[in-house]
Amino acid sequence: MIESENLNQEEIIKELCLCNGLSYEMVGQEGSDTSKLEMFFLGYPRIVGLSLFPNLTSLTIVAQDIKEIAGLEPCLQLKELWIAECCIEKIEGLQECRNLEKLYLYFNKISKIENLEKLIKLKVLWLNHNSIKIIEGLQTLKNLKDLNLAGNLINSIGRCLDSNEQLERLNLSGNQVCSFKELTNLTRLPCLKDLCLNDPQYKTNPVCLLCNYSTHVLYHLPCLQRFDTLDVSAKQIKELADTTAMKKIMYYNMRIKTLQRHLNEDLEKLNDRKCKLQKLPEERIKLFSFVKKTLERELAELKGSGKGHSDGSNNSKVTDPETLKSCETVTEEPSLQQKILTKLSALNERVTFWNKKLDEIEAIYHTEVKQKKKSHGLLIPLLLTELETVGNFHFEEGTRSDDWSYRRMLECLFYVFDPEVTVKKKHLLQILEKGFKESETSKLPLKKEAVILSNSLSISECPRIEFLQQKHKDEKKNSLKHELFRHGILLITKVFLGQSAQAHEKESISQSNYPMVNSVFIPRKYLLNSVMGQRNCDCSVRQCKWFVFDHDLVLPEYVVEFEYITMVKSPSLFSVFNNVILEESKKNPEGSVFSKDLKFDDEVIKMEPRIKARPKLISLDDKTILSLAKTSVYSHIVSLNLHGNSLSKLRDLSKLTGLRKLNISFNEFTCLDDVYHLYNLEYLDASHNHVITLEGFRGLMKLKHLDLSWNQLKKSGDEINMLCKHTTSLLTLDIQHNPWQKPATLRLSVIGRLKTLTHLNGVFISEEEATAAMKFIAGTRITQLSLLRHSSTKEERPRILSIWPSAKILTQISKLGPHLHPSGNWYLKITALNLDGQHLFEITNLEKLENLKWASFSNNNLTKMEGLESCINLEELTLDGNCISKIEGISKMTKLTRLSINNNLLTGLEQHTFDNMLHLHSLSLENNRITSLSGLQKSFTLVELYISNNYIAVNQEMYNLKGLCNLVILDMCGNIIIWNQENYRLFVIFHLPELKALDGISIEPPETENAKDLFGGRLTSDMIAERQGHSNFMQMQELNWTSSSIRTVDLIPVDQFRNVCNVNLQNNNLTSFSGLIYLPNVKVLCLNYNHIESIMPRLKPQTHLTNRQLLYQKVPSSGYGQQGISKTNRDIMSSENLPPIMHSLEVLHLGYNGICNLIQLQLNRLRNLKFLFLQGNEISQVEGLDNLVVLQELVVDHNRIRSFNDSAFAKPSSLLALHLEENRLRELGKLQSLVKLEKLFLGYNKIQDITELEKLDVISTLRELTVYGNPICRKMLHRHMLIFRLPNLQMLDGSPVNSDDRAKAEFHLAELQAKKNSLIPVTHCPMDGRSFGQVKTPPIKVTNVILPSGFSHCLGSDVTLTPEVEDKKNKNAGILTNNPRSIHAEIAFQQLRGIGISPSVLSHQNIASPTAQIYQSNQDERRTSGSNFPRSNRM
Repeated sequence: MIESENLNQEEIIKELCLCNGLSYEMVGQEGSDTSKLEMFFLGYPRIVGLSLFPNLTSLTIVAQDIKEIAGLEPCLQLKELWIAECCIEKIEGLQECRNLEKLYLYFNKISKIENLEKLIKLKVLWLNHNSIKIIEGLQTLKNLKDLNLAGNLINSIGRCLDSNEQLERLNLSGNQVCSFKELTNLTRLPCLKDLCLNDPQYKTNPVCLLCNYSTHVLYHLPCLQRFDTLDVSAKQIKELADTTAMKKIMYYNMRIKTLQRHLNEDLEKLNDRKCKLQKLPEERIKLFSFVKKTLERELAELKGSGKGHSDGSNNSKVTDPETLKSCETVTEEPSLQQKILTKLSALNERVTFWNKKLDEIEAIYHTEVKQKKKSHGLLIPLLLTELETVGNFHFEEGTRSDDWSYRRMLECLFYVFDPEVTVKKKHLLQILEKGFKESETSKLPLKKEAVILSNSLSISECPRIEFLQQKHKDEKKNSLKHELFRHGILLITKVFLGQSAQAHEKESISQSNYPMVNSVFIPRKYLLNSVMGQRNCDCSVRQCKWFVFDHDLVLPEYVVEFEYITMVKSPSLFSVFNNVILEESKKNPEGSVFSKDLKFDDEVIKMEPRIKARPKLISLDDKTILSLAKTSVYSHIVSLNLHGNSLSKLRDLSKLTGLRKLNISFNEFTCLDDVYHLYNLEYLDASHNHVITLEGFRGLMKLKHLDLSWNQLKKSGDEINMLCKHTTSLLTLDIQHNPWQKPATLRLSVIGRLKTLTHLNGVFISEEEATAAMKFIAGTRITQLSLLRHSSTKEERPRILSIWPSAKILTQISKLGPHLHPSGNWYLKITALNLDGQHLFEITNLEKLENLKWASFSNNNLTKMEGLESCINLEELTLDGNCISKIEGISKMTKLTRLSINNNLLTGLEQHTFDNMLHLHSLSLENNRITSLSGLQKSFTLVELYISNNYIAVNQEMYNLKGLCNLVILDMCGNIIIWNQENYRLFVIFHLPELKALDGISIEPPETENAKDLFGGRLTSDMIAERQGHSNFMQMQELNWTSSSIRTVDLIPVDQFRNVCNVNLQNNNLTSFSGLIYLPNVKVLCLNYNHIESIMPRLKPQTHLTNRQLLYQKVPSSGYGQQGISKTNRDIMSSENLPPIMHSLEVLHLGYNGICNLIQLQLNRLRNLKFLFLQGNEISQVEGLDNLVVLQELVVDHNRIRSFNDSAFAKPSSLLALHLEENRLRELGKLQSLVKLEKLFLGYNKIQDITELEKLDVISTLRELTVYGNPICRKMLHRHMLIFRLPNLQMLDGSPVNSDDRAKAEFHLAELQAKKNSLIPVTHCPMDGRSFGQVKTPPIKVTNVILPSGFSHCLGSDVTLTPEVEDKKNKNAGILTNNPRSIHAEIAFQQLRGIGISPSVLSHQNIASPTAQIYQSNQDERRTSGSNFPRSNRM
């Protein structure tokens, strides 16, 4: 047999030599120095003959029938080994190949990575296409750079590759990795550059099919150059992944903070409820305490008086009656003292009773708080799971409308928990995330085979209830039974039952006993259970217990937290005390649960002796002190009892050098700064006051007994420091019933600091408690050991999808630990420090931590932000849950990106604190007392701001955030502004348009539109205050707010704007005067270029009107709808009977508003209006101005007026100037009421007949008139006629009228009349004084002339400058001309004639600047010939 094997081996070696071109004989005789051998495809069934090749460095064996690795012991120099596509089942036989650098074992049958420990030089390992399930056995391969595990059965990565820090290439394609959490383990491979999870040559990993797969990997592994065979080295790719991940983190951080806020709100409600319930016991305790201390005072006085009488030294000169009285008192004393002592005993019993009730309420409150936290405790981990899976797991809060009950009785089933195992959050989360894996099931045999489910709640819950009842019975506890099982958790699953069968009796439930089915069920009647057997309901026939063998067919769907409402109401103190409160409110204490106790209280109070109330002292003087002490010498006063007064201040007590006992209980003290330097004081009772601080409390070195109960002390650290410093002999201390910030550790803190104490809050301090307190205090200091224990030296923040502070993450991942021996500069290496929950009172010993980047000091007792001055490289700082009242000492931290100071006592944000923080993007200041946001005005880099549950109340605070263009998340919940500001959410959305989420809720586009509709264009007091920098509106005289899209004016309070007299809101979107009507002293109002329809806001349009009638309402000149509608509307809209408004208004500008109906405008209500400008509108009729009796100037240029109706100027008018240029006037009738008119401007109308001009005769006061641009001006006769007929006319068409003009006019008209009389035709009317009889040739038409000055003598009567067609005008010039082709001709012509062009100026109106400029500009504007005026602000 051995010879046969040798012969076979020899043949194999010959084949090996042949395939590699070697001579077998030569190799056998002399050996070989060959370093490389290869064998492909058969011929080498096992590894033999390698001893002949001692220098072998590379061996390649491919596609052979080799089943084991053996015979490599001689290959000590081997560096590269290929045994691929063979039948290898186990890695072995490589122990001696310690120089091996490359090992290729792909396409084999290997199921476990093993026996590679000694290959420490290995750099390349390929184990792809095998049957490996677990990554293991690679811990010693420190030099491994290339690992290929593709095409295996691996579903978990874990920490198996943590030791392979040199790994650069990793291929895990074609495995069963399905979780993002597994991929995050690769972040601990700092050199990884090439990762493949989805190689096209292999099947896809399930994780590759998840959403955001690539983003997740690229964010966590930023150093990757190739990913899934693709080049990802471009910077833009990494930045995109980072941005997406940061958005996810911000979003989930917001959601988690919202959950925490909801929890805090629930806890606050519980606390409010507790306070209400404690109110009755507290009132009773205070009452009894007051009576008790009063009695104690009486007893002390009794004893003092008795002692004084027996001694007799102080009363040697007492008269006989007094002596007799004293003797009577002494005889009565024993019985009176006994009564007082008896009553004091009864009072103490009642105080003890009510204190017990307080403790019971407190205990139940803590139980409720614990349950509430437990209920919320599952939600945050669920959200974190969502974040870690980048949204591939999604949890939603269920509603009553969700169909989570079973459908067709078998699709949704309850998961049956093990009744003996408490459902822990971690276990529940594993089920929700990973499903029902075998490894997560409990120890019971049935559960290893199948997932146990039920379609009945009783089948699921009764085993738990039964177990808890039995446990309660065994432990013989006195607690109420219902409290054991009152709260529970249900897990509702979606199940595919597949082929199902009923279980056989006496047969274990396993897949082997039921090979052909997917699930097995047991009906309820076959289940043995004492609790379930007792009940028999209608649906019991359908109730079953199910066993599903394939765990993948069961998916968790709903988690239900529930609470049983028991038939027997629990005697919970919450309900009991509620009854008391309710009954007391109904004035019916007899029905209350505590009615007997309250009666008993009254009986105790009425016990003898009943002490009469003494007059309460409001202040204290020397005389009163001496009277109370019954002595005349200060130094003799040993005891002073000021109990039950109304004192808030004490006189200088330092003169009472002998004072040993002082009682100031039940007074009004807020501080004890008057109690100082009483060096002999041993007892001080300051209970039942309003003391908020012990500052000023000093010099009490002999004080042994101090009672500070029932006050308002909060800052435990500060108050303990004061007591340590100034009460070094203290033996007993009572600080109960104060609103301490950190009550949980208060007792240990006090005992540890005040080492002389023997009793605290009436409880003896044991040695064990004192030792524990000393240990506790030692842990409250930052030492070298604590720094090493809670720090990290990682240079980079871990790339983890988490919302927790970096310091917390880093110190959990890699702590330095106390085992480290610190070198000289160890503190310079510390980058992260997490000292959460260390009960620190101050931050010290951080001076050398110059490279500290991430620090957290949450849940400590810090009162100041001191000790961080040297940490100028901080990037993240967390100080949540302390007692800090002011942000300070961080102005030099310019690299800070995240700052969190939640749950502190901050009252404000100091100016300039954040100005230098150019990288701050997250600021969290929740649950403080902040009232203003002014300190954030320059925090331009801020992206997230959480400031919920503070005291921000006024709208102006939101304007401090308007400059923060990067702010996308804002949380303001719980601030007063939410209730003060109507439509608060839309208000914030409007003023901070860049926001993406507000108060934990995403901002949707419809909300943005609603905000614009509601707040867009509102001019408010806040906006004015923001622009001015102050809100002192009383100093304002002018309001100038142009081109701002204003739609409404809402200035509140109006009284503060009473000094505003000039308002310019030109070029906005106003449709009415809005809130301007309430400004009492406005004189000048400019509303040009708006959309004014009426003084008052317009009512909704009548829906029954036809389209034509609506068109006529807007444009009366359209001709539609006036039949019946116009007259009716005018009657309805008449403002004659409406009350007047804006009594001070004198100048009103409404140009270019699109006004078409003056009656709707309601101008009649402005009774004191003197100047009205309506140019550039759509007015067709002058009406609705009858009540403007003091109106002096009316400008309606550039409108659509054709004529005047009867109501236009029906009443005698005070009008002095009327501007009607650029209208469509053809008639000039009905002007006879303008009895005072001095200026009339009619240029550029349609007047053709000279008889219309003759109608101006009725205006005898007319001094200035313009008619140029009318068709009538083509005939130069109009000038002579007007000068002749209007004797007071001084200016015509911009030219003065002198005596020569009047003479020419008279002569011309006389000549004309003579010619008419002689019937001689006249062909031309000369302009000069030449003879009328001379016949001239037709005049020359000049269209463009430029004449030099002094050229008048050259211009004869044969040359006249005639106007062009009537409507041709120069649109932009301020000088009027009849020739549209050039204004130069008119300029030259007027210069030659000596006519000066100057617009009329109102001499009788004096208007304040700058609004006066508007008025003046309109005076100029009325001269302007044209309609295309640019919309500009002239203020």
